[in-house]
Amino acid sequence: MKSFVAIAAMATSVAARSMTVYNACPFTIWPALFTSNGGRPSHPTGWEARQWTKVTFEVGEDWNGRIWGRRNCDFSKPGALSCLSGGCEGGLQCDVNRGTGVPPATLGEWNLNGGDSDWYDVSLVDGYNLPMRIDNSGGCPVASCPVDLGPNCPGDQKGPFDSTGFPVGCRSACNVDALAGHPNDNPNCCSGIHDTPATCPNSGVRNYGYFKNNCPNAYAYAYDESSGTALWTCPKNKRVGYTITFCP
Repeated sequence: MKSFVAIAAMATSVAARSMTVYNACPFTIWPALFTSNGGRPSHPTGWEARQWTKVTFEVGEDWNGRIWGRRNCDFSKPGALSCLSGGCEGGLQCDVNRGTGVPPATLGEWNLNGGDSDWYDVSLVDGYNLPMRIDNSGGCPVASCPVDLGPNCPGDQKGPFDSTGFPVGCRSACNVDALAGHPNDNPNCCSGIHDTPATCPNSGVRNYGYFKNNCPNAYAYAYDESSGTALWTCPKNKRVGYTITFCP
């Protein structure tokens, strides 16, 4: 029995990947974790990360999910309203079924169950709220949006704003239109009649260039794969660990 337990423990260790989340920002943030497929990690779905602190945890080989940061949080407020940007249903610990994060939020996304490759990206599809970089231990490409997109964010996409008037985010054009009640058949959202790469080119997405020119190695809109610098892969047999850095 003891040898079986030891073998099982060893197998569990082999079948896990390391995720390190480092807050290099000079202020506290509240990282969040959502699992869309595969086994859920034992790590909490949300936690406080003071400046220059990091945590490391494991996810399974079949994990699909996202990691993002929340800003200006007050968990005495309900659910998604508890943070100025990136809040989720559930408060500090995001609901495991509905806690995907409220835009605008910079997302780190993974599909570790994609055949022979890991797939990963930094996504601005839901807008931006923190600079982010994804490194790995295998020498594979780095996904990143290292620029603060808030201050120069164009027009009505800028915001939300903190108590000093500083923009802590930059909304996607889709998010602005959805808040205005126009999410359907919308070229900014690649929805309805615009729901294919052919019918939703980046030229039809408002201020696509602002996001892509500043963060060329990130997803700037829903069908940004054609840029060649949005979605990244790493051979699965390398079994790499990943480091997510906020404010790299």
